[in-house]
This record gives sequence, structure tokens and C-alpha cells, in this order.
Amino acid sequence: MRRALGDTVWPAVPSGALVLVPVGSTEQHGPHLPFDTDTTVALVVAQRTADALPRGSCLVAPALVYGASGEHADFPGTISVGHEALREVIVELARSLSLWAGRVLFVNGHGGNAATLDTGLALLRAEGHEAAWTGCETPGGDAHAGRTETSLMLHLAPERVRLDAAVAGDTRPLAVLLPDLMAHGVRAVSPSGVLGDPAGASAEEGRRTMDAMVSATVRRITAWAVDGRGRLAEAERR
Repeated sequence: MRRALGDTVWPAVPSGALVLVPVGSTEQHGPHLPFDTDTTVALVVAQRTADALPRGSCLVAPALVYGASGEHADFPGTISVGHEALREVIVELARSLSLWAGRVLFVNGHGGNAATLDTGLALLRAEGHEAAWTGCETPGGDAHAGRTETSLMLHLAPERVRLDAAVAGDTRPLAVLLPDLMAHGVRAVSPSGVLGDPAGASAEEGRRTMDAMVSATVRRITAWAVDGRGRLAEAERR
């Protein structure tokens, strides 16, 4: 059974624990998904990963609910702390955790946080901290609030998904969209805020996607091979 740090008392904290820190965002996810979609996904990946690891070896810290979401700033409701503030929080959290934890792993649910995690973890590792980060990637998935995230939320919290309001957005690959996104933000390429198409989303697809994310995270933790950016490297399936 998972162990949430927020529910634990200090004498029960295991010595040398691995601490998973979910990192999300509070940003628009189209007219049909909630603002905390990224945070919800990252938290559940962390929780289910902890469930899959040996009992007593892992704690799940409270999630970071604000990230670097400047590309969504044109949509009301979005809250972004920006790259510099996020980096400082990540660095100081890991420094604090390292006083008693064995390892620290940031589990990231928002792609916009990736560059900040790279720079923050590179610094932490240069300081000698046993810290790393990993993402909740979905190979072949669409970029934002499309079928992939809609399926995940139908699996995790179907009562919070407004399927009757779902619309298709810009469906071009992220690599094609990225220059415009970086220069002008999401709203410039998709007035709805959706990058992809929610059509065909299902809870069953979301369950399979979540299972794959958790399995990949467990494999990476077990291998614990960290690259120069502080990312856990992909581990081979057994």
C-alpha cells in the first residue's frame, strides 16, 4: 500500500527512503479537462509506482501544483510561476529532502517543466545529491488535452471530464507547432487550447496508458541510470 509523506509521522519515515515528488501544473486543458490534469496524472503515476516498489522503500511527497506554463498564459485560470522560480523550488526541495532521504525523484506531468528540471537536476547532481527526474511520457500521444490526456482523465476522474464540451484543436505534430508555440503561445495556434483531438478517448485507453507509464517508471527506478541532464534513462523491458 502506498505511503504518502503528508499522512506520515516523522518516527515512521523509513531510513534512506526514495521520495517521489510529483510535478504538475495549473493550466488550461481545453474546454473539457480540469486545470490540474497534469498534476493529477503525475500524482497517480507516483502513487502507483510507489505501490509497485518494495513496501517501506518509498514515500510520495505532496505534489507541486504550479509549474512553468507561460505558453498558456492567454487563457484565464492558468497560473504559472515561470522557469526561474520553479527551478529554485526544485533545487531547494531536493536539498532539503537530501538531509534524510536516500534518493529523490521528480515525476513530471507537464512538458513545459522539462527544461527547468534539466537545469535544476544538473545542478543538484553536480552538488552530489542523489536526485533525478522522469517524465510521464506517452509515445505516440497527442500534445495537449487531446485523446491521450482525455483518456487518462476518463480513467482517473471521469466525473471531472466534460465530454460534451470537447473539441478538436490543432492536430499537427508538436515538432511542427513548437516554433509558433514558443513565439506566440498556445492560443495563437489553437483558440480552444487543445493540441490534438479528444475524439475516441476512453477510460480503457487511459488505463492502458497509465499502466504503461507506471511500468516504465518502475523500470527506470530499478535501473537508476541517470543521464547528464538528470533524467532517468529508459530501461529495457524484461
